[in-house]
Amino acid sequence: MNFKPVNFNEKFSKFDDLWSPKVIAEMNDYQFKTVKVQGDFVWHKHEDTDEVFIVLEGELIIEFRDGEVALKAGEMFVVPKNTEHKPYAKTQASLLLIEPRGVINTGDAKSEKTAENDVWI
Repeated sequence: MNFKPVNFNEKFSKFDDLWSPKVIAEMNDYQFKTVKVQGDFVWHKHEDTDEVFIVLEGELIIEFRDGEVALKAGEMFVVPKNTEHKPYAKTQASLLLIEPRGVINTGDAKSEKTAENDVWI
């Protein structure tokens, strides 16, 4: 067993690319992913799973077709499965995502922002 804690600052220092989640831990079939974001993402949904956004630094807006939620550092939001959404960050933000193993970042929408899946750091 590894008795070393996961340090978020250390993990975030290992990459600079935006909108490309990196796996830092697993629990059962769920992955904990760090990601840096800035600007617009794409409209998408995850048909089979909820998605958890935890803002560690900065601010994130998650737009929905009928509204939006604004998150600051220290806040989280669960996007229910099959709910179309589009994250947006005016300035760079650092997030922790929690979702089942195998979830593609752009869900049902293929785009230039579709990241390689299951990348560990």
